[in-house]
Amino acid sequence: MFATDLAMPVQDLARAAEERGFYSLYLPEHTHIPVSRRTPYPVGGELPEEYKRTYDPLVALSFAAAATERLRVGTGILLAAQRDPIVTAKALATLERLSGGRLTVGIGFGWNVEEIEDHGVPYGERREVARRNMLAIRALWHDEVTSFDGFEPSWSWPKPAKTPPVYVGGAAGPKLFAHVAEYADGWMPIGGRGVKAALPALREACERAGRPMAEVIPFAIRPTKEKLDYYAGLGITESVANLPSGPADVVLPVLDEYAAMVSDRTAYRSLSR
Repeated sequence: MFATDLAMPVQDLARAAEERGFYSLYLPEHTHIPVSRRTPYPVGGELPEEYKRTYDPLVALSFAAAATERLRVGTGILLAAQRDPIVTAKALATLERLSGGRLTVGIGFGWNVEEIEDHGVPYGERREVARRNMLAIRALWHDEVTSFDGFEPSWSWPKPAKTPPVYVGGAAGPKLFAHVAEYADGWMPIGGRGVKAALPALREACERAGRPMAEVIPFAIRPTKEKLDYYAGLGITESVANLPSGPADVVLPVLDEYAAMVSDRTAYRSLSR
């Protein structure tokens, strides 16, 4: 769900999700939305209001984690090219520690040209900047003294008690799968389309990197029982459903509908933006 100042409070949503047996809650990120609208909304039409009002996901997820005991909290997605890697590594590690290891990090490259450029990142370089930032974050999580291109050898704690899984969101393709294979644990196909056809290329990218096959989490889907059965047949054990950004009387009926749909599928109880 897009957590905003007008939507159901994220801590209330987190409690409601946990009470209904869901596994996780994901929140997206937009640091700001330039008013020029030079970049059109990718799905067409007017940009929804919630894009302008999105909470910082790490702050919001800290409230979700504090309000629950078992619910995993995740970014879906974190705009890695728009973030300082030193600050972000510490924030993520802090959230992982304070949540008791319940953090998942979904990252992406972004689609809004103006938003990305306002962070000093040329749009065409955003994937490489995100890669560099994620490699730096992983080094800061693991190395006692971190030395990385662009900053002095440094100490940085806390370290995660357990390294959070990292998933890369985006459309299938050799560039994206190269990112997944190099520094991530899995792929988040947005909307979940074309997963079956893409699996051989993802497997090949992982084999070239000398690592196990990446996990796949279809993200921000409109779930049906048939769709969940189809994913299960592909060996997919977690899917992330889309929720409207709105008050409790709008969100909770959808939450209840999803809970009834997957009442016999405990692995299929995740929520997103």
